[in-house]
Amino acid sequence: MSHLPSFSPAYPEIFMAISALVLLMLGVFRAKDSTNLTTWLTVGVMAVTAGLAITGTHDSLTFSNLFVVNGFTVFAKVLTLLGAGLTLLLINSWAHEQKVARFELPILVLFATLGMMLMISANDLIALYLGLELQSLSLYVLAAYHRDNQRATEAGVKYFVLGALASGLLLYGSSLVYGFAGTTTFGGLAAAIKSGPNTLGVIVGVVFVISGLAFKVSAVPFHMWTPDVYEGAPTPITAFFSIAPKIAGLCLFLRVLVGPFESMIEQWQQVMILISILSMAWGSIAAIAQKSIKRLMAYSSIGHVGYALIGLVVGNEEGARGLLVYLLIYLLMNVGTFAVILSMRVKGQYVEQISDLAGLAKSRPGMAMALAALMFSMAGIPPLAGFLGKYFIFVAAVNAGFVALAIVGLLASVIGAYYYLRLIKIMYFDEPAAAFDPPGLTAGIIMAASSVLMVVLFVVPAPLVNSAEAAAKALFLG
Repeated sequence: MSHLPSFSPAYPEIFMAISALVLLMLGVFRAKDSTNLTTWLTVGVMAVTAGLAITGTHDSLTFSNLFVVNGFTVFAKVLTLLGAGLTLLLINSWAHEQKVARFELPILVLFATLGMMLMISANDLIALYLGLELQSLSLYVLAAYHRDNQRATEAGVKYFVLGALASGLLLYGSSLVYGFAGTTTFGGLAAAIKSGPNTLGVIVGVVFVISGLAFKVSAVPFHMWTPDVYEGAPTPITAFFSIAPKIAGLCLFLRVLVGPFESMIEQWQQVMILISILSMAWGSIAAIAQKSIKRLMAYSSIGHVGYALIGLVVGNEEGARGLLVYLLIYLLMNVGTFAVILSMRVKGQYVEQISDLAGLAKSRPGMAMALAALMFSMAGIPPLAGFLGKYFIFVAAVNAGFVALAIVGLLASVIGAYYYLRLIKIMYFDEPAAAFDPPGLTAGIIMAASSVLMVVLFVVPAPLVNSAEAAAKALFLG
C-alpha cells in the first residue's frame, strides 16, 4: 500500500473546496433569504484561507510533485484572495440593489478563486490546466449571470467561445511539449529541456502555451474578448474579472516561464517582448476613443498587463519583485475605480458614459477626489503608488539591458496619461451633468480606502517592497 501524500501544503485549498460545498448546501436549503449570509460567509472563508496560506507549510511539494507551495505562491494567493474578497463585497451590494441576489453568486466567485489558487500552486501542466478550467468555467457563468440582460448574455457567450479556443491552444502546446520531454511536471520539463536540444517542436509548443496564457490575462493580440465582456458583464463582476484572474494569471505566467522553460529564455523572451509592447501600445491608444468608462477600463487593463509583462520579460528576481509590487498597486487602483463606477447612478439608474462624470467635483466632491487620486496613480504620477509600480518595473528592465522596452513603456505611459487626466478635467472643469445618487456604504469605504492607500504606499513602500522581494527570491530558489 502506497503512502498517502502530505495534505498540509494544500490545507488552504482543501478548506476552500469543502467550504464551497457546505455553502452550496446551505444556499439550497435556506433558498431565497440566504444570499447575504452566503456572501459574508464566503468572505470569511477567503479570509481564513489567506490566514492558512500565510501560516501554513511553506517550501514543499506534494501530490506526486503536482502541487508546490513556497513564498511566491503564498504572496500570489493572498493577493488573489484580497482582490476576490473586495470585489465580492461590491458584487453583493449591487445584487441586492438590482434585485438579482441569488446564493449561487458568491459560490461561483469562490469556485473561480479556488481555481486561481490551484493554478498558482500547479507544478505540472495537467494540474495547471485543471485549475485554469475550474476558474474559467466559473467566470463564463459569472459573465452571463444577469441572464435577463441581453448584453450580459452576449458577453458570456463571447467569453465562453473564445475561452474554449484559448484552452485548446494551451492544451495543444502542452501536448507538443510533453511529446518532446516525455513528462508534464515542471521539474521534469526543466531537466529535459536543459539536457536536450531545443527542437522546433518544443519551441512551437511553448508559443502555444504562451498564447493560451496570454488570452487569460487579456494581452494583445489575444485581448479581443476584453472590451465586449467588460462592457456587457455587470459592473462589479467586471471588477472581479479585471483583478483576481489577472493577478493569478500573471503569477502563473511567471512561474511557467522562469520554471520549466527557464533554459529557453532567449526564445520566449522575444515573444514576450512583442506581446508586452503590443499590449502597452494598443491599451494606451485604443482607450483614447472610448466613450464608455467600462470599455476605457478594459483597454486600461490591457495596457497595465503590458507593463506587468515587462517584469516577466526581464526573467530575474528584480523583474519578479517589480511584477508583484505592480500587481498589488494595480489591485487597489482597480477596485477603487470600479467602486466609483458602481456609484455612477442617477435616480437609481446606472450610467456608464464618461460624459456622465461632468461636474462631479461640484455635486460629489469626495467621490471626485477619490477618482482623481486613482486616475493620477494609474497614470503613474508621483506622489502616488502607481508611480512606484512603474518605477520598479522600468528599473528592472533597464538593469537587465532592456532599455528600449522601458522607453516604449514610458511613451505608452505618457499616451495613457492623456485619457486618465481627461477624466479629471471632465469632473472638475466641465458643466455639471445630472447629479449622482449618494454612493453605497461598501463602495464608499472601498473607494476612500484605496485612494488613501495610493498615498500611504508611496510614502511607506518598504513593507510591500520587502514582501515582494522575499516572494521573488522564493520563486528563484524553488
